Amino acid sequence: MRIMAQMAMVMNLDKCIGCHTCSVTCKQAWTNRKGTEYVWFNNVETRPGQGYPRGYEDQEKWQGGWALSRNGRLKLKAGGKLKKLASIFSNPKLPGIEDYYEPWSYEYDNLLSAPEQKHIPTAPPKSLLTGERMDIKWSGNWDDDLGGTYAKADLDPMLKSIGDKVKLEFEETFMFYLPRICEHCLNPSCVASCPSGAIYKREEDGIVLVDQDSCRGWRMCISGCPYKKIYFNHRTGKAEKCTFCYPRIENGEPTVCAETCVGRLRYIGLVFYDADKVTEAASVPDEKDLFAAQKDLILDPHDPDVMDAAERAGIPHDWIMAAQRSPVYKLIKEYDLALPLHPEYRTMPMVWYIPPLSPVVDVVKDTGYDAENAVNLFAAIDELRIPIEYLANLFTAGDTDVVADVLRRMAAMRAFMRDINMGVEPDVRIPHAVGMTPESMEEMYRLLAIAKYDERYVIPAGHSEQAHSLEGIGTDCPLNAEGGPGMNEMPDIASGPGFAGTSGVSDPLAERSADEPDRSHLRGRLNLLNWNGKGKPTGLFPTADGPAGA
Repeated sequence: MRIMAQMAMVMNLDKCIGCHTCSVTCKQAWTNRKGTEYVWFNNVETRPGQGYPRGYEDQEKWQGGWALSRNGRLKLKAGGKLKKLASIFSNPKLPGIEDYYEPWSYEYDNLLSAPEQKHIPTAPPKSLLTGERMDIKWSGNWDDDLGGTYAKADLDPMLKSIGDKVKLEFEETFMFYLPRICEHCLNPSCVASCPSGAIYKREEDGIVLVDQDSCRGWRMCISGCPYKKIYFNHRTGKAEKCTFCYPRIENGEPTVCAETCVGRLRYIGLVFYDADKVTEAASVPDEKDLFAAQKDLILDPHDPDVMDAAERAGIPHDWIMAAQRSPVYKLIKEYDLALPLHPEYRTMPMVWYIPPLSPVVDVVKDTGYDAENAVNLFAAIDELRIPIEYLANLFTAGDTDVVADVLRRMAAMRAFMRDINMGVEPDVRIPHAVGMTPESMEEMYRLLAIAKYDERYVIPAGHSEQAHSLEGIGTDCPLNAEGGPGMNEMPDIASGPGFAGTSGVSDPLAERSADEPDRSHLRGRLNLLNWNGKGKPTGLFPTADGPAGA
């Protein structure tokens, strides 16, 4: 048994109101830079809908994630080394800008500088990529609140097998919100797809990151990720992705998306898993068994054997204590509520979801019966406006029994706590009917409904003795370095001929303050990604006096 620690997240979809605060704050913190206009590390999708990029769940088209070979071994759907080598300069399995969306702003200056005229001035949309006016036909949030669903419902991959059960008439339709970030998988296909080895999974906490200096922009990781949560920055030529806000995590703080979540639906905590069994779990033949196999990977942090193994693995004692208090472990293992997104991709995702229950109350109420009665709620589970088959396609590879059990447990909690809050003697048969005790059901209710900040986020801080392996402690985010990702060691040559903008510094390597590191070894290097193609930039060619830039 080889125990490793993993930072994980659970989102309670019953509480998401679709306000997109998480997306906006993540955008401001991580992708508010040139080259990332279309990038959303965190986005909130309306379901049913095509998602972002649209149709990303259609793996017959995109070939993301893992599949089993004839001999039962894992293989990348997009192909192995030979296939990648053959297409390394022309990768056809990539979403285009039309699948994401062409980002735009508006010509607000027209409203401020237009001369006096008969007609009111307007602010037409203008592309942030080309600077030209554009006709908006799609965006990363086009399906929001079912805005584009009626015209494009047949393009939702999750509806293909259950179309006869879904009615999209206005009075009978359903919707819920699905926030998405990188899954930080236990078996990440993006890591296996990268030819340059730039994507890696951190040993200390399992966060998946991109080494910006090692990335060569092959974009195989984008093809390999079935969730399409890796993006290409065309300005820097590097791949970028959600970092799980690792500088904050290392300081014991939650991610920006969790910190700012209005509905308080996100939970972050540490879990332990057996790394030696990940491949075995991801290789089970039946897709419907993948959820159970992934769940079995997560170990009980209260088990003495697990605690001893964790200490021998070098996991600090306070991390072990944090794993014992982890809300993520409770929601996944103790309360059996959280489910992974698309386990059939075999990546073992570590962002889990509690499926939504809310519409069941309306179903019962419309029949004239008590909408909070446990018996009535149990009977209505199969008649949800959100079809269980749709939820099963998202979270359990089509196993409806698992989803139904989760919804019954939540319905039981709702009925049981209603009696307590109304001052009525609770019926202890309700929690027993779903395999729980009255005490555990009250604890589950507290965690889901009224948990405090330090109960929702149990994040052990990084240790100073591990500083050599922890990135980001006491430093600025590397994505914000001068010049963008991967350019933090490149000299500023924007003042040279053929480069946009001026810096006013002819040799930034020669003019440095006393507290800046000596980068004289970089003299003569040239970053052509900043060149606009005009003129002959200084330092590109050697001179008679010596090497270029000498």
